[in-house]
Amino acid sequence: MSDSEGTLTRRQLGRYLKSAREEAGFTLEQAGRQMDWSKSKLQRHEAGEVAKIRRPDLDLLIRLYQIDDRQAAHLHGLAETAAGKSWWHEFSRVLPEDFRIYVDMESAAAMLTTYQPDLIPGLVQTRPYARVLAYTANPEDGEAALAGRLELKTRRQRILTHNLKKPQLNMVLGETVLRRVIGGPKIMADQLKRLAEASTLPNVTLRILPFSAGMPTGDQTGPFVIIDFGPDGRGQPLAPTTIYSEGYSSDMYSEKRDVVERYIEAYRVLQRAALDESSSRDLVREIAREYSA
Repeated sequence: MSDSEGTLTRRQLGRYLKSAREEAGFTLEQAGRQMDWSKSKLQRHEAGEVAKIRRPDLDLLIRLYQIDDRQAAHLHGLAETAAGKSWWHEFSRVLPEDFRIYVDMESAAAMLTTYQPDLIPGLVQTRPYARVLAYTANPEDGEAALAGRLELKTRRQRILTHNLKKPQLNMVLGETVLRRVIGGPKIMADQLKRLAEASTLPNVTLRILPFSAGMPTGDQTGPFVIIDFGPDGRGQPLAPTTIYSEGYSSDMYSEKRDVVERYIEAYRVLQRAALDESSSRDLVREIAREYSA
């Protein structure tokens, strides 16, 4: 696990534990005595400075603070992530360190709002489209590593249709996404048909930003995802909204309020300039037919 990944996840867990303690009416000293911990030890957990919390200790805090089952499950997920135990662990050999924290956040998200100017988002890629990208980016891979990358993407995609609580996926895609040929006409035709089909799911929205819209933000806007985790049983955010921005050499994660607000506003501008959902789906299907001709 990378330092940035562990730090962010531990901070999320610690922030939630602090909030739960305060809502339960415990001071640091009172909760520490119940745990047979020093005040400073509990404070370090709440600050995200401790790499791992033992499951029995977390269970005791959950009972002490009277945290409900849904919130408790989220806390256990954060604790497992901070300890390096996640469903994607079996794919760690082919999963870049910078991207591991995103996969965890994606799995826990209530809503994913993304702008992609150049490529189909991973959650709605077909396997042939994904294979071309994976092989091009990693030509040294053997078949086993390539298969691992593709299976990882397949597992990620299940959240849209297989999760008990399916996240909302909102997409604004540049028209370049539809016109850029990845792997040839047949792969593109099938990919665009898949994209159009995905846009009919009740938890998916799609808008295409046409070439005619120009540069709505007045500047180049790279790909980004706004990750929302939804509220807990008391109406408070389970974790802060986080921005993920993918770069060529490194990825950026930020939960700073001014950064989050800037990206939210950028998405609103792009969404306003994009086609509506019906027109977007029609355009995707029209271009798919062009590839099939």
